[in-house]
Amino acid sequence: MNPASIHIVGGGLAGSEATWQAAGAGVPVVLHEMRPHRRTEAHKTGGLAELVCSNSFRSDDASNNAVGLLHEEMRRAGSLIMSAGDRHKLPAGGALAVDRDGFSDEVTRRLEAHPLVTIARGEVAGLPPPEWDSVIVATGPLTSPALSTAIQGLTGEAELAFFDAIAPVVHLDSIDESITWRQSRYDKPGPAGSGADYINCPMSRAEYDAFLDALLAAENTSFKEWEASTPYFDGCLPIEVMAERGRDTLRFGPMKPVGLSNPHRPGERPHAVVQLRQDNALGTLWNMVGFQTRLKHAEQVRVFRMIPGLKSAQFARLGGLHRNTFLNSPKLLDGTLRLKADPRLRFAGQITGCEGYVESAAIGLLAGRAAAADRLGQAWVPPPPTTAFGALLGHITGGHIAAEGEGGARSFQPMNVNFGLFPPIAEPGREAAGIPIKGKERGLARKQALSARALADLDRWLSVPHRAAAE
Repeated sequence: MNPASIHIVGGGLAGSEATWQAAGAGVPVVLHEMRPHRRTEAHKTGGLAELVCSNSFRSDDASNNAVGLLHEEMRRAGSLIMSAGDRHKLPAGGALAVDRDGFSDEVTRRLEAHPLVTIARGEVAGLPPPEWDSVIVATGPLTSPALSTAIQGLTGEAELAFFDAIAPVVHLDSIDESITWRQSRYDKPGPAGSGADYINCPMSRAEYDAFLDALLAAENTSFKEWEASTPYFDGCLPIEVMAERGRDTLRFGPMKPVGLSNPHRPGERPHAVVQLRQDNALGTLWNMVGFQTRLKHAEQVRVFRMIPGLKSAQFARLGGLHRNTFLNSPKLLDGTLRLKADPRLRFAGQITGCEGYVESAAIGLLAGRAAAADRLGQAWVPPPPTTAFGALLGHITGGHIAAEGEGGARSFQPMNVNFGLFPPIAEPGREAAGIPIKGKERGLARKQALSARALADLDRWLSVPHRAAAE
């Protein structure tokens, strides 16, 4: 049997993962990537799976964190993205951070070497041609205007969008180590980490107040008229937008001082702390954690050099914004990610309304497997809703409840994977013996029970032969 090719449009994390999964199932794939022939507002290279914002895949704790659980599910499902991420991981406390260039090069090399994968460089302008009878659109949040307009015309839905903000990156040798120190919060080591994986910049109350005043007074980039009402995604708010919500918002957010102790001032707790996370394998570039911003570049340099330890900071990249586009997926897509208005088209990645690198790749993994099963004449069964895969897929394709008075699911917004998307579970632990679990202990036990159930159900799902992990 020689199945016809699946066409996958977009070589980001979702498209790359979908390609790997479909080809691993024995189906030829043509992966279409418009870069480097056509650039985007955020990408810098022509590499596949380029990371344009943070270099972190977030928590790698599979027992207590939903995204860490998703990491483990993807590993068990033969994920290319997780394999490349593990191969190029950097120290980052309890998180999985990767070397951007090494990671992208690894994904590109392995897909180029796959005998069933053809990489076609060039833009797919408008809808894919009718002769492509199996297509996965994984063009991400920066879908080209021509394709975006064509999709909007096909679905009849107004385009939804939000702004995603990018944090600055600082050269290590410009950071004053006589003021900063290295420590992970609560000294927690993570993948490839030592428990001293972040550079910490302490602030006194006076320094924090002066920084906040300057931040709030700084000049922002202006929005175009058609962009003015576009909402931000709460998981990636610009630092100045968070600051506008109250003078202590940053101290209880990205600048919280808890779990950290300044060796330069023993016994004195900082009022606030700015953390930087390693951004490349050489350790020469460091990302300002939580400092996504829409400030003008000159203002960023002026204000961020007020941070103790960054007085002479040299920036390898300044922060910025790019516009993200996503579908009204609960109304437009079926349970296998096919477009109801044109079932030959599947969608994957951030364009479906998931948020985050790992979530995007996970939806690509599912789309690739579903499309391959169709090509091979197999009945593809979605993953159980008790798994991180299934919970995320369920939110995208029907788990969202529209706000009162909204037609269809127009209030749908992007979301990271979280345990709130999982079906409830009976309270675990000592309650059966009449001993209640309270507070943090209850929450921790619940997360661990949800994770254990998810992995057991995932293993059963993966054990079906035609859904075995890609080689």
